[in-house]
Amino acid sequence: MLPNSQNSSYLLQRINSNTTANCKQPHQLQRHTPIPCTTQVPDSVVKYHTHLVGPNQCCSAVIQRISAPVSTVWSVVRRFDNPQAYKHFVKSCHLIDGDGNVGTLREVRVISGLPAVNSTEKLEILDEERHVISFSVVGGDHRLANYRSVTTLHPEPSGNGITTIVVESYVVDVPMGNTRDETCVFVDTIVKCNLQWLAQIAENLGRRKAP
Repeated sequence: MLPNSQNSSYLLQRINSNTTANCKQPHQLQRHTPIPCTTQVPDSVVKYHTHLVGPNQCCSAVIQRISAPVSTVWSVVRRFDNPQAYKHFVKSCHLIDGDGNVGTLREVRVISGLPAVNSTEKLEILDEERHVISFSVVGGDHRLANYRSVTTLHPEPSGNGITTIVVESYVVDVPMGNTRDETCVFVDTIVKCNLQWLAQIAENLGRRKAP
């Protein structure tokens, strides 16, 4: 469930009650990489988190440290057909076109209380070698339009291969009547919860696999 905070509830009500702004102004797009400079992320990873951001869009990133190997975390994250394994706001998911490779479409239904009923999402990147997955929202009944997410996994530099750093960044339209900060705080809350659940699941898997 969502964190019990008045601010989160207020943001949810505002985003849920307003329509989405039209921000198709490609001549004003700017490149933005929302990863804090204090975070050690390889250059090979940073490039995936460089987004083209329009004047009425917001862009942010959430970073999660998980005490499990990359292979274990990736086994959960890579399942485009099963996001509910760690995204507890998702009620159900089924593929509507494709077999799980790039270009596959899925329909996701979310739990009540969120500013959405369902969304149609397209798998944009699935890089098994570099551990990168990306999807975009291309339809559905929701308020966060033109959402695109990129998630990367890499081993912590000093973690001896047993600690994974997950970076999930996104760009999304700012709903009319909301500010960039409000939108980012709301979406960040969802992403943070997802990654915290991912950490619990992956760490439990890692303990079961340990000799």
